[in-house]
Amino acid sequence: MSIFTLIQAGLLVGGGIFCLMLFKAWKRNHKQEADTRIIPIAIIGGFAHFCDTLGIGSFAIMTSGYKQFKLIDDQQLPGTLNSQSVLPTVFQSFIFMTAVAVDSVTLLSLVAAACIGATMGARLVSRWDRQHIRIVMSVALLIVAGLMLAGQLKLFPLGGSSLGLSGWKLVIGIIGNFIFGALMTVGIGLYAPCMVMIYLLGMNPLAAFPVMMCSCAFLSFFSSASFIRHNRFNSRATVTVAVVGPIMVIIAAYLVKSLNMHVLSWLVCIVVFYTSITMYRSWLADRKVMPSNTVVKAQ
Repeated sequence: MSIFTLIQAGLLVGGGIFCLMLFKAWKRNHKQEADTRIIPIAIIGGFAHFCDTLGIGSFAIMTSGYKQFKLIDDQQLPGTLNSQSVLPTVFQSFIFMTAVAVDSVTLLSLVAAACIGATMGARLVSRWDRQHIRIVMSVALLIVAGLMLAGQLKLFPLGGSSLGLSGWKLVIGIIGNFIFGALMTVGIGLYAPCMVMIYLLGMNPLAAFPVMMCSCAFLSFFSSASFIRHNRFNSRATVTVAVVGPIMVIIAAYLVKSLNMHVLSWLVCIVVFYTSITMYRSWLADRKVMPSNTVVKAQ
């Protein structure tokens, strides 16, 4: 059995178990969730996973949309977001694994590193100050985006065409994805940092897509299963996006695969800039809230 077959089998098994758990939860909860507005959820969730397939990420878009229109209870929001992302990321993984011939050892190593990082590294990273992580990542991504922009403008060479890593570059890739997987436990997305690392290690920008999507697909199996077991999610909203999300993924994947490498490199650069700004805004928003929290604790 090849490594690609092993990964695909894991995706199928994980996706199948998730569907079974989701169906049981929906059957148990569908009456009490009858007031859930599925049409706006379908529109927001579908658009979010279209953007997700382009590497922009879906959580920020869905969070802002759901909160703006009061579609999901705040207590159920984390579980709903995680559960809604399972099937779309599985579709993303299958599409880009078959479309991009990434070296199998590189793919398996980086995916495994992200999963181990999300489990073993969770205890360590969960103690870190989220605000410090956000501002450091924001500045780091902004610097890297500037370097990528300079490369695009031919100020100095950057990027490459390789579809695999070896030697010290593979070691750096494994360590990097371990850290990115661990950072997901404190709400720092994996897509943009992984995309940057792949690019800076001299790989084809398109190679980042199967790596980051397979990483997140396997991670989402474990995170969503916990929320479903504890019934801390909206099953009706999850079923809605589980249907609409993969359709939008297929449409967006066709767009990504049809882009030439120069245009795709520009897309990566824009995504990294966007992520840097989004992370800075999250840091700024929490920083404004912190003084009031301090007053409450003092009382």
